[in-house]
Amino acid sequence: MTLTLEPILRSAGIDPADAQVIRHAYVREHEDGQRGIHADSTHDEIMQYTRGQSANPKVFPAVPPRIWAVFVRDGGDRARLWSVVENRGEVRNDGLLRTFDLVETDQLADLRNRLVIGWRSPRAWRLNGPTAAQYPVMEIVDAQPIPFPGFNRLVLDHAQLQAVMREHRYSAWRTALSSVVGIYLITDTSSGRHYVGKADGAESIRQRWNTYATNGHGGNVELRGLAATNFRFSLLRVFDPATPVREIDAAESHFKVALDTRVHGLNRN
Repeated sequence: MTLTLEPILRSAGIDPADAQVIRHAYVREHEDGQRGIHADSTHDEIMQYTRGQSANPKVFPAVPPRIWAVFVRDGGDRARLWSVVENRGEVRNDGLLRTFDLVETDQLADLRNRLVIGWRSPRAWRLNGPTAAQYPVMEIVDAQPIPFPGFNRLVLDHAQLQAVMREHRYSAWRTALSSVVGIYLITDTSSGRHYVGKADGAESIRQRWNTYATNGHGGNVELRGLAATNFRFSLLRVFDPATPVREIDAAESHFKVALDTRVHGLNRN
C-alpha cells in the first residue's frame, strides 16, 4: 500500500478540503517580469514570492483556501516541502497581482525540507487539497543534525525549545543538556520580567526544560496563566551533576538578587 500525502496532512490537523498545495519552480524571472526564486533564495524571499499571486481567477482562485502547503520543485516529478502557511486574507490587488497576508505555521514543521512527494502533473504548479492528498509520498529524508552552539550561546523561544526536545536533528543538544545541572533564566518577552530557576540533584537541565516544553509552565505557580509563546529560555550557569546542592542553591539565590526577580520579576521566593 502506497503512503499518500493525505494522512500526513491530517496528522498535522490539516483538512485537505481546507487546503491547497503549491509547488514553486526555480525561475529567476517569469515572462511577465515578476521576479522568481532560485536554489539560493532565502526563507524570507520564498515567503514574499508566495504572498504574490495572479489576479486572474483562471490562474489563482478568487477565494483561496486558508491553508497553503508550499513545496519546491525537486526534479521533474517530485516536490519537497518548504513550509505550511495560513492565508489571512488579501491585502492588495493592483489588477495584475494580488498580495496575501500569509503567516507561517508550525504544522509539519518537523518535515520541512524532508518530505518529498511525487508530482503527477509536471505542468501544474497549484493543486486543490483533495487532489494533492492522493499524491504519493516518495521519501522522508533524515533531518540534518544541527551542532550544539554551546551553553553560553543558548537562547530559545518556546517553539524552539519544543523542537529541541523532540526532533532528531537536535539530538546533540539533548545530550549536552542531559550532562549538566544549573541555573536557567526564563524571560517573559511580553513584559520583560524574569524567572530564575534551577535543575539540581538527579534532574538535569534537559529534564527540567522538557517539562516547560510539555506544559509551558513547568509546574511553577509563578508562570501559570502566562503565555508560554512569549517565553525565552537561556542558561545563566551550569554545573557538573556531582556539584553539591548547596552550591547550586547559592548560585540560584545570587541570580535572583542580581536580577531582582523576587520584587520585579516572577520569582515568589
